[in-house]
Amino acid sequence: MLAVLRMVLLGAFIVVGSTLLLLFCIFRPFHRNNTAFAAHWYGSMHRLLGVKLEIRVPDEVKQGGPFVYIANHQNSYDIFTLSRAMPQSTVSVGKKSLKWIPFFGQMYWLAGNILIDRKNKGRAHGTIEQAASAIRKRKLSILLFPEGTRSYGRGLLPFKTGAFRTAMQAGVDIVPICVSNLHGRIKLNRWNNGTVIIEMLKPVKISDYSSDSIRALTAHCHQLMQSKIGELDHELAQG
Repeated sequence: MLAVLRMVLLGAFIVVGSTLLLLFCIFRPFHRNNTAFAAHWYGSMHRLLGVKLEIRVPDEVKQGGPFVYIANHQNSYDIFTLSRAMPQSTVSVGKKSLKWIPFFGQMYWLAGNILIDRKNKGRAHGTIEQAASAIRKRKLSILLFPEGTRSYGRGLLPFKTGAFRTAMQAGVDIVPICVSNLHGRIKLNRWNNGTVIIEMLKPVKISDYSSDSIRALTAHCHQLMQSKIGELDHELAQG
């Protein structure tokens, strides 16, 4: 019964919330803080899922920027957890097909997010320049999922290099965002689904790497995130 109630409420929230957010974005299209506003709105629904969020942001991130943020992408619940930590003046990169999802897709586009055609490698390379240009000219930060797909309990998947090439091209540092394990943790028929920790790490300086060492930078960030996610999961298990 609880699971059905939650599904109905979540469904209603997505439809109504997306419609209201779409109207909001129509009145100030492509505003630099539209994405953060919408993300925090969706992220507020973590309470309906019975989840407590603990968000940790180091001073170096609070006082700096713009950045390229990279986060682990686990499952569909990310929109109700990770979204709550979306920094101001930040947009994300999503599939072009999202634009055609009723209400949500149009809102996502008008919020100022960058849409890419993943089937077209030429356009994907162009997206790196598009994202880097947004960082340089508009002083926006970009949130990317370097795994390229949801992990669904398989751990942190190998990273693609696009996010790191974007940071190099824009000349900004990288901030890893680590989210504790969500796989199997959220059960809709259970009142209390525990705590999810979202922790941003200190910026990784791209000045320590050359354009020829993208893969070394990619591997370093993967190792940092894998280690921190393990620490967060251990912390929650001990608590």
